[in-house]
Amino acid sequence: MSKKSSQILISQKYDRKGLLSEIWQRIRTNPGAVLGMIVLAILFLTMLWGIFFISYEQVTKMNPVQRLQPPSAEHWFGTDEMGRDLFLRVIYGLRYSYSLAIGAVIMAFILGTFLGSLAGFFGGRVDTIIMRTTDIMSSVPTILLGMVIVSVLGSSTLNLLLAIGITASPMFVRMSRASVLTVRGNEYVEAAQAIGMSNFRIVFTQALPNALSPLIVTLTSRMGTAILEIASLSFIGFGVKVPLPELGSLVSSGRNFIKAAPFITVFPGLFIVLTTFSFAMLGDGLRDALDPRLKK
Repeated sequence: MSKKSSQILISQKYDRKGLLSEIWQRIRTNPGAVLGMIVLAILFLTMLWGIFFISYEQVTKMNPVQRLQPPSAEHWFGTDEMGRDLFLRVIYGLRYSYSLAIGAVIMAFILGTFLGSLAGFFGGRVDTIIMRTTDIMSSVPTILLGMVIVSVLGSSTLNLLLAIGITASPMFVRMSRASVLTVRGNEYVEAAQAIGMSNFRIVFTQALPNALSPLIVTLTSRMGTAILEIASLSFIGFGVKVPLPELGSLVSSGRNFIKAAPFITVFPGLFIVLTTFSFAMLGDGLRDALDPRLKK
């Protein structure tokens, strides 16, 4: 092999890829993450199909003659106690579960990251106030705290979003605080202070961007948990109200017919499990892809 060919091979071998392409390469080689992405893509495409092609009148139309019909070619998931097509109701209900979960987790991410970054960078009294408040919130079970917030603010989809977002924020507060603490003493932070950059600007332009990896993993994993919590609150009557079909409320409406028509609870529950499991696998894949100890 010629010297020039050897140099080309060595150059190709040690050519540094961009960060995003490197992360994508690691995710592609993770079977669990790939499976999670495929399932989530199918579920979100199904949700979009329901938004554009399923109307509110279709999912609320009652037909008592066909009540509690098992799955068939006409009704893929069967019919509920009112004779409504369960397949249409499940697909239509995905929009509430997914949109509320995405909105709540993004709100928790923004709020928790902001407060945790301030606590980790400034320390002292700011850290004490923020973290003790976070400890108090974390000491209350998530579902119970969500029930209290919805009861105080009133039952609505907006208040449900606020309840899930507030209850999810302590996790992001702790993660962002720990991440900022690990980079606060690095040279580039000290250099930014030396040139007169303000503390707030240093937090959000120097410290936080270099500590985002664990936050992104937490954001992805928390999405599945948020969907489960929304379904749980709807199941016990604190979430999306009937006749709007949300996955948790669909499971709740079928619990009285669990013996005669178990499919009423099985199909919505299956979508909850698939979504939660897929986000968990994707989160694990992102954790492995962003872990610097796994880089070769």
